[in-house]
Amino acid sequence: MKPALKYTFAAVILLLSFAAPVAAGPLEDATGADDRGDYATALRLLRELADQGNARAQFKLGGMYDDGRGVAQNDAEAAKWFGKAAEQGDADAQYNLGVLYFAGQGVARNDVEAAKWFRKAAEQGEAVAQYNLGVMHADGRGVAQNDAEALKWYRLAAEQGYALAQNNLGLVYVNGKAVPQDYAEAVKWIRKAAEQGYAPAELNLGRMYDNGKGAPQDFAEAVKWFGKAAEQGEAVAQYNLAVMHAQGRGVAQNDAEALRWSLKAAEQGYALAQNNLGLIYDIGKAVPQDYAEAVKWYRKAAEQGFAAGELNLGRMYDNGQGVPQDYAEAVKWIRKAAEQGDAEAQSHLGAMYAQGHGVQRDYIRAYTWFNLAAMAGSQRAVNNRDIAAQHMTPAEIAEAQKLARESKTNKQLPQ
Repeated sequence: MKPALKYTFAAVILLLSFAAPVAAGPLEDATGADDRGDYATALRLLRELADQGNARAQFKLGGMYDDGRGVAQNDAEAAKWFGKAAEQGDADAQYNLGVLYFAGQGVARNDVEAAKWFRKAAEQGEAVAQYNLGVMHADGRGVAQNDAEALKWYRLAAEQGYALAQNNLGLVYVNGKAVPQDYAEAVKWIRKAAEQGYAPAELNLGRMYDNGKGAPQDFAEAVKWFGKAAEQGEAVAQYNLAVMHAQGRGVAQNDAEALRWSLKAAEQGYALAQNNLGLIYDIGKAVPQDYAEAVKWYRKAAEQGFAAGELNLGRMYDNGQGVPQDYAEAVKWIRKAAEQGDAEAQSHLGAMYAQGHGVQRDYIRAYTWFNLAAMAGSQRAVNNRDIAAQHMTPAEIAEAQKLARESKTNKQLPQ
C-alpha cells in the first residue's frame, strides 16, 4: 500500500502573545508587572489606562481576562476589552476578536463577524489574520467561497514567513486551485514551512519526494521528512514511515520498525494504521500471530468506516479467527465495505450469497455482486460469476445483469 496523505485546509487559530514592545510609562510598568507575575499591579494599571481609552491597555486587559491572570477567567470580559481596542484599530485586538467570534467564546459564534475582524487585522499586515482569512475564503465560512481570495491571503501571510500559510500556499499549487497546477512551486512553499519544523509541511514534503512531484523521486528524502513529522506525533507521517520500513523504500526493510510506527499512528486513531496493525497481527510479522489482537485493530478501523477494515473484520467473522464464527456478522461488515465500492468485498459478499452464509442462498444477488466486482477489475469475481451462472437460468442471469447495471447507474446497491 502506498503511503497516504490527506491535503487539508485546517484553520489553526491561536491567540497572539501579549508581550509586545510598549512605550515608557504606566503601560510599560503594567507590562513589567505582568511579566514578573505581579498580576494585581498589572491589572490595576491596565484598568486605569483602559478606562481612559488606551487601546493597547484595553488589548492587554482583554488578554488578562482571556488567560485568567490576576482575575477570574472570563471570555465575555475578554471580548469586551478586545472589542474596545479593535474598534480603535488595534490589529492584535482585531485578530483576537475574530478568534473569539470564530470559536464562540465570550460572544455568540459568528463566522461573518470573525471574517470581518480577521480582514481588518489582515489589512494591517497581521500574518496570522491573513492566513485565517485565507482559510475562511477557501472553506466559504463567513464569506463567499473564493479560491482566488484564499490564494491572495495565503500568499501575503506566506511571504511574511508564516509556516501554516506557506504550507497551504503549497497545497494550492498541488491542487491547481486559482492557479495552474505547479508541483515545483508547491515544493518551494511547502519546503519553507517544513524547514520551520511545521509537521504537516514535513509530511507533505515527504510525500512530494515519495511521488517524485516537484522534486526528483527520492525515497531517502521522503523517509527523512516523514521521520521529522512522525517524531512530532503526526499520525499520517507515522503511518507513512511504517509503510516505508515495511517495504524497504528509502530505508532498510524492518518489520519491527514498521510495527512500532504503525502502533503509534494506530493509537492516535488513524484508521489506515489500525487496519495495517491488524494485518501485522493477522499475518504474524514482527509479532506472534494473534487473531484476537488483529480483530481488535480491524474493528477500530472498521468502526471509522474504513472499507479495508470492514472487509477484514468481516473476513475474521467468516473464518472464526479471533472471534466466534458468525456468518451474519461477517455479512454485516463485508456489506459495509462492498457498499463503498471495494471490489474484494463485493466479490466476497457474492460468495456469501452463493454459499448461503449469513444470508439466504441467492444466486441472482451473488451474480450481481460478482458482476459489480468484475466491473471494478476483479478477475476472481469474473471466475466466481461464471460459476454462479451455471446454477442460474438465462432469465435469472438477465435479471442479475440488470441489477448490476442499475446499481452502477443509480447507486442503489442490491440488499
